[in-house]
Amino acid sequence: MMMKSTIAVSMAGVLALSACVDSTTRIQDPNYRAQNGAVAGALIGGILGAGSVKNDKGRAALLGAALGAAAGGAIGANLDTQAADLRNRLGNPNVTVTNMGKYLLVNLPDDLLFATDSAAVQPGLQGEVRSIAANLVSYPASTIQVIGHTDNVGASAYNADLSVRRAISVRDILVGAGVPADRVSAFGQGETQPVASNLTSAGRSANRRVEIIITPKN
Repeated sequence: MMMKSTIAVSMAGVLALSACVDSTTRIQDPNYRAQNGAVAGALIGGILGAGSVKNDKGRAALLGAALGAAAGGAIGANLDTQAADLRNRLGNPNVTVTNMGKYLLVNLPDDLLFATDSAAVQPGLQGEVRSIAANLVSYPASTIQVIGHTDNVGASAYNADLSVRRAISVRDILVGAGVPADRVSAFGQGETQPVASNLTSAGRSANRRVEIIITPKN
């Protein structure tokens, strides 16, 4: 019964904190990710603290919430800082960086990176990939996934193979620019994870991409 009450109190606290900031302010606030991480960390820490100590569970929950908030806030703040640094390094506005809360998503459109049916990164974009590598070297406490994606034009087996080869090409540039190989994995998803409709040329263009996912180490 006490455990349920503690969880309810933790949830109520999170809702109260969230209510203090309206949706418009959250979108415009550059520190929203850090704040969101702190709130989530507080909830998790509070529940863990309540469940781990039999005596004086309320005090343990508060201590756990404080520790969780500190950890969650630190992760969120680090992601905000790294994302800002990435954007400053990149010169092409079509290469985007999105803070997803738990990881950063860098989107590299295939139409910029590669010629049709080619897995060789075009010389003009290799500098952008090296700029990403410089950021990854500066922020070493993360793992990196490089994922290739295609549209649905052509045979699915060919698209799957092309997506793998393109992801490997980007990974090789990152590693060649100083990112330790054991931090980086590369694989392809072919046409299986579209982000737009393949019925239009604009949609197919959006689906042809290489994503770099940067996840902080716990």
